[in-house]
Amino acid sequence: MLALIGCLLPGTAAAEPQKTAVIVIDDFGNNGRGSQQIMELPFKVTVAVMPFLKYTKSDAERAHAAGHEVIVHMPMEALAGKKSWLGPGAITMDLSEDEIRKRVHAAIDDVPHAVGMNNHMGSKVTVEPRVMRVILEVCKERGIYFLDSHTNYRSVVAKVAKEVDIPSLENHIFLDDVHKPSAIKKQFLRMRAHLNHHNICIAIGHVGSAGHITAAILKDQMLEMNHQQVVFKTVSEVLPPAVPVVPHP
Repeated sequence: MLALIGCLLPGTAAAEPQKTAVIVIDDFGNNGRGSQQIMELPFKVTVAVMPFLKYTKSDAERAHAAGHEVIVHMPMEALAGKKSWLGPGAITMDLSEDEIRKRVHAAIDDVPHAVGMNNHMGSKVTVEPRVMRVILEVCKERGIYFLDSHTNYRSVVAKVAKEVDIPSLENHIFLDDVHKPSAIKKQFLRMRAHLNHHNICIAIGHVGSAGHITAAILKDQMLEMNHQQVVFKTVSEVLPPAVPVVPHP
């Protein structure tokens, strides 16, 4: 038998790198429209559950039982809008570091099976190193990763996460900022275009007012992309392997 080390036999080609799509669905915890359809998807997704809401625990438990990954959808202050829109337990710029730490711990405790966290809104918080450092330090302490939803292109999450030494990734595409089927389908075309030049694409959609539209299109697109050899994974499955993620009990 020939030993082939670092070479290919004549006439063979290197295998194409696997194309991976990561779908994150935000705003669980309200039992919003599309929630059940997302639970029933044929491929795994990452379900982001807001803490301290009526359906927080039941949505997290249902998602986990269905085989999906659960993360905390942490409310964070935005550049515009009322603080009351953020939801309970939000991280705002006027909080002390001790209070931020307390709220992040409480949010993680409130979402069963959470192995990660991403930001709900947060265009103001994610550009502030002082606040993000506290949030990420708590995530590291609790053994969970952080996904930057990337609601502000000036975000410092990646830089601070590297300094804190916590696994972190960044969203590439929002699927349903415009609640029209044609617009959502266009975002899936953007996903395909991204995957033409990269091996991984992370995309975020939502349950809620138009969640049933997102869920229906998502199911069709996932089946079609899978036929085109795109695989679907959760966020933790595409994290750098050197840093293990310890699930939160």
